[in-house]
Amino acid sequence: MKPILFFLAVSGVFILLNMYISRRFIQKLDVHKKTKTIFRIFLVVNFFGIIGYMIGRYYIDFPNWLYFLFSLPIGILFLLFCSAIIYDIFRVFLSKIPISDSRRKFFKKSLDLSSVVIATSLSARAIYEARDIKLQKVKIKIDNLKKSYKIIQLSDIHIGGLVDSKFIKDIVLRVNALKPDLVVITGDLIDINVDKAENILNELKNLKSKYGTYFVVGNHEYFHDIDKVIDKVKSIGIRVLENENVYIGENGNGFNLAGVYDIFGYRVNSYEPDIYKALEGKDKDSPTLLLAHQPRYIYEVQHGVDLMLSGHTHGGQLFPFRFLVKLQQPYIDGLHQHNKNLQIYVNKGTGFWGPPMRLGASSEITQIDLI
Repeated sequence: MKPILFFLAVSGVFILLNMYISRRFIQKLDVHKKTKTIFRIFLVVNFFGIIGYMIGRYYIDFPNWLYFLFSLPIGILFLLFCSAIIYDIFRVFLSKIPISDSRRKFFKKSLDLSSVVIATSLSARAIYEARDIKLQKVKIKIDNLKKSYKIIQLSDIHIGGLVDSKFIKDIVLRVNALKPDLVVITGDLIDINVDKAENILNELKNLKSKYGTYFVVGNHEYFHDIDKVIDKVKSIGIRVLENENVYIGENGNGFNLAGVYDIFGYRVNSYEPDIYKALEGKDKDSPTLLLAHQPRYIYEVQHGVDLMLSGHTHGGQLFPFRFLVKLQQPYIDGLHQHNKNLQIYVNKGTGFWGPPMRLGASSEITQIDLI
């Protein structure tokens, strides 16, 4: 029953968004009635595209090209909704300012045209940015670190749908070309049934680094049988850090690498994060890096950690969402000094969730040079 209720609730939200766009944006445009009808038909088709995406994500395997088309409508709807709000504000403002009717009509037509053009351009730009994975380089000074290390951080890949074998293969080639000392994956690696992801995951076997690849679960792993996810990731030679730590390096020149389960574990009373257990037995003379999927876990880190690496936020993925994410997470992207002893770096995500669209928050592979 829960999936049905979720489906109905989400559909209801999308219907309300469409109604707002229709009544407060399309209806107010100074265009021919037939043009308005075409815009409304587009909204209906877009809505059914969203339904198709929800079905294809979890129930039916569509061809990749069709899944791509079904993936776009959610992002398009959101950008149209944001454009409609901005349009509505400017339209009301324009109706109140004391100017001649001829000037008001001119500005109104200009507003109509620019709003449609901007909404279309932003959608096209967002689709392009989702496929343009940038290499983000950052140098982080760690006290008591006796040797420099190059870490490659991947996060929020969300295997499934458009994030297929080719997508992962391209990432692996780029990572290997950087010749890292180690690779870390900070959660939300898988977003479909593990059995369907097997061939895609196998591409990660080809990751090459001096000290190997390490992984912590994100909240999405809990949605797809976390036991099977962990077992499968281990089977391809990736070390899963489950409230534990390992030593990276040799001869006392290295650092502790710790990892915890995601805080979503508190909601399901299973696989809960435990910072104290994760730091047990660590080398007290060496600095410590912590892998934790969500940035807000930093509030549970009291001491004993020098740098925390996280993901989850996607940098907002589509620009206006950034402000909503900020309500839940203390940091959205980049490097921050949390307190005197602890720094945090938040990866914007190597893949994407939902629509294959990003705006103002490009996908990233992070090269972290510890110095």
